[in-house]
Amino acid sequence: MLKTRQCLLGIRTFLSVTSRLWGFIMYILRKHLRTIIQYQTVRYDTLPLSPISRNRLNAVKRKILVLDLDETLIHSHHDGVLRPTVRPGTPPDFILKVSQWYELVVFTASMEIYGSAVTDKLDNNRNILKRRYYRQHCTLDLGSYIKDLSVVHDDLSSIVILDNSPGAYRSHPDNAIPIKSWFSDPSDTALLNLLPMLDALRFTVDVRSVLSRNLHQHRLW
Repeated sequence: MLKTRQCLLGIRTFLSVTSRLWGFIMYILRKHLRTIIQYQTVRYDTLPLSPISRNRLNAVKRKILVLDLDETLIHSHHDGVLRPTVRPGTPPDFILKVSQWYELVVFTASMEIYGSAVTDKLDNNRNILKRRYYRQHCTLDLGSYIKDLSVVHDDLSSIVILDNSPGAYRSHPDNAIPIKSWFSDPSDTALLNLLPMLDALRFTVDVRSVLSRNLHQHRLW
């Protein structure tokens, strides 16, 4: 009887240790997988344009893509030292890819001293993010900063804004692509999921003819 109890106790101990070991192994695997997802190369291969597509693209104006910073492309941690982390896909893949299709503009409601430093880091001397707008270019309304896209260009048919805050573009909802706020999730693919849409939008005469159909999505965030 004593031997049976000792045997059962030994089995329980073995199972408990095995369970903890398995849990630890799974934790390491998940952590490793998240690291792979975070740093993997983003691929969105596009085929060469057909003559029809090339003619279509030549017949329309080159579009401008306005990019927000905080919680759209990056998230900053403040612990006495500014430590911005970037959304998966941001540098260099997303920015490099869309810079082939659009003129890129950074428009942030943050102060210029902060926004300029973060944008410099994202640009990394590639001279892609040359045009920049900051808090002083926003309109203050009821305590919130609104981004007036007419400051960027007077032809709103050619401007797309990517921003996690609907309030920031409430003056131009027909020009906006909503995106969920990002803080730290390394498996986030929101930017990458937008590549096909951004690729297609550059062929339109007026981006508002497409984006105005997505107004219901602005309430989801």
